[in-house]
Amino acid sequence: MNRARRNRLYEKLAAATPGAVTELKFRSPFELLVSVILSAQATDKSVNQVTAKLFKHHNTPRILIKLGNTRLHRAIRTIGLAPTKARNILATSRLLLERHGGEVPADREALEALPGVGRKTANVVLNVAFGQPTIAVDTHVFRVSNRTGLAPGRNVREVEEKLLENTPANHMRHAHHYLILHGRYVCKARKPECAVCVIEKECEFGGKNMD
Repeated sequence: MNRARRNRLYEKLAAATPGAVTELKFRSPFELLVSVILSAQATDKSVNQVTAKLFKHHNTPRILIKLGNTRLHRAIRTIGLAPTKARNILATSRLLLERHGGEVPADREALEALPGVGRKTANVVLNVAFGQPTIAVDTHVFRVSNRTGLAPGRNVREVEEKLLENTPANHMRHAHHYLILHGRYVCKARKPECAVCVIEKECEFGGKNMD
């Protein structure tokens, strides 16, 4: 995809989803971090249902540690991989207190050193909580980037690098939100809704569904 087409694609997505932000509900970088850890292999809606109750009284590293593994596991039991996520959230909370004074660091290396935090989670936190120009590649971003020809790649790292290289500077801050929302609601995995797609003319996908 050439630069002019990429620019048109982003302009149209931006116009279709003005002020696009994450659908996770949070009030602090720590709440966001916990929410993103919980969101692995889970929907934002299911995470928000759990955190609405959890964060009401347990929204800092120190308080979550006091909650303990059994009660935390019970609080998030409806989320997939709950036992592992509970352990990671508690271990992360301890490290935040030990290494960062209880604050979420605005640094990739420090974030990725936390249990349950990989590159994608770090990218979300750096972008959403701290306004850094990172792009988190989840399944939706990966699919849209490859399907449209925007940033084709064999793995998420390749796609991320191409997006970082080719995304216009004025769209870098919200690029992954545009792509996530487009993949979630329009460019769906099984049956993309090409007939109502705002970037259909820019998209290079050869199997468009125009029904």
